[in-house]
Amino acid sequence: LEGFMVSLTGIVGLWSLAILALERYVVVCRPLGDFRFQHRHAVSGCAFTWSWSLLWTTPPLLGWSSYVPEGLRTSCGPNWYTGGSNNNSYILALFVACFVLPLGLILFSYTNLVMTLRAAAAQQKEANTTQQAEREVTRMVVVMVMAFLICWLPYTTFALVVATNKDITIQPALASLPSYFSKTATVYNPIIYVFMNKQFQSCLLKMLCCGYCPRRTGRATPETPGPCAGIAMNKVSPSHPV
Repeated sequence: LEGFMVSLTGIVGLWSLAILALERYVVVCRPLGDFRFQHRHAVSGCAFTWSWSLLWTTPPLLGWSSYVPEGLRTSCGPNWYTGGSNNNSYILALFVACFVLPLGLILFSYTNLVMTLRAAAAQQKEANTTQQAEREVTRMVVVMVMAFLICWLPYTTFALVVATNKDITIQPALASLPSYFSKTATVYNPIIYVFMNKQFQSCLLKMLCCGYCPRRTGRATPETPGPCAGIAMNKVSPSHPV
């Protein structure tokens, strides 16, 4: 049960980053035209991450691979120690579906996002706001991708190496390090999204304060929007209304 829950919530967090990246790409780059994100789209994104995670974390409970203690046996995870076609096939499928795909989506979305901002900055060379937005987004993208790789690349690489090399011997302490790296995502993600992005920071304050914005008195309403309402995805104004 512990191995299942750790894997489930870990993959949910991992795919949530990919869905957030896709949402920014759709809003800023507008491949769908004047598409508006609404509450139902956010609910759909959350439903997808949990459904997709359940799809890939349930098989070990049903016999395709298994959950076993990892490294120093302080936590459990997918069985990438034992080897065999049953375990190796699951590890390979999990690697593609829950690491390669979200990483590719993140790289695609943020690459297009940065290119769009640079194009906007080139058209508005005298607009300091646009150039500042480009620098902020570029910095956040670099930190985002680096944190993603630091968290998940050691774990996935370690699991693939051990699963595909039956004769390799790994010390328990060394085998525990990748899982510790993956769990640091719970530390990195709030720092990146809350402290490096004013939109998430303001929305978090609004949520924690039940609709009140601490930076100003009173409740933010549709009639009298406060500083927490109507925050744009970036500081670049599109050529036509979104």
